[in-house]
Amino acid sequence: MTQGKVSVTSKSNNDSDGYPQAPAPPSYNEAITGESPCYSGSYSGDGEMLTEFTWDDQNIRRIFIRKVYTILMVQLSITVAFVALFVFCEPVKFYIQTNPGWYWASYAVFFVTYLTLSCCRGPRRQFPWNLILLTIFTLSLSYMTGMLSSYYNTKSVIICLGITALVCLIITIFSFQTKFDITSYQGVLLVFCATLCICGLVLACVLPFGYVPWLQVVYAALGAILFCMFLAFDTQMLMGSKRYTISPEEYIFATLSLYLDIVYIFSFFLQLFGTPERA
Repeated sequence: MTQGKVSVTSKSNNDSDGYPQAPAPPSYNEAITGESPCYSGSYSGDGEMLTEFTWDDQNIRRIFIRKVYTILMVQLSITVAFVALFVFCEPVKFYIQTNPGWYWASYAVFFVTYLTLSCCRGPRRQFPWNLILLTIFTLSLSYMTGMLSSYYNTKSVIICLGITALVCLIITIFSFQTKFDITSYQGVLLVFCATLCICGLVLACVLPFGYVPWLQVVYAALGAILFCMFLAFDTQMLMGSKRYTISPEEYIFATLSLYLDIVYIFSFFLQLFGTPERA
């Protein structure tokens, strides 16, 4: 009996000698002091793993938000410059109003660049093509916004710019401070989008037979409300603390969304509160 037990013990020892044993997990003291190889960065792929799995780090998110709002401020400055040029400079205003072909050309450029940046991941993330496309997109939409503003009274354009800036500031502060998760209400935004599309189709069919002021007001009011909601939605997506977030790699898409929301809010406010300039 003793020999049997000894032989089993010997076999176990031989097996353990023949096969390498797994290393013991690090102790608590080793883990917190960084002595364990799992925390020391001794592995060759450690830097890549940290880069991949620390997107939710607050410092990275803060840098991402700062980058987005810096680009956004540049875009809005360009748009305001176009609006001021087209509204205050009479020769420029006369030229763009008598040559509507430039508007449709800028609309085509706007549409192509928007689809490229929204749907194509490669150009959206590849530097410097992403910034080049974003610049072209900004210039084309700024031209369209400036031409739209040229048909309205100067004072009303300035008032609508102030209203837009105030509303966007309030929505941004609200989105950053509130605990209410707007990103989880995508169905509400979808319903509003469908309603706005139907209203726009009705308005397009009615306009050839005559101007209907109340329908234009309803359409502009719905559009302003919808894009105010989109601004809050995109701002909370940017924050990264709600149910749905946007990756810090997508700073171009985040900037594009916020810029488009603000420009559309201004356009709908201009239709609501602006006074058309009489020829």
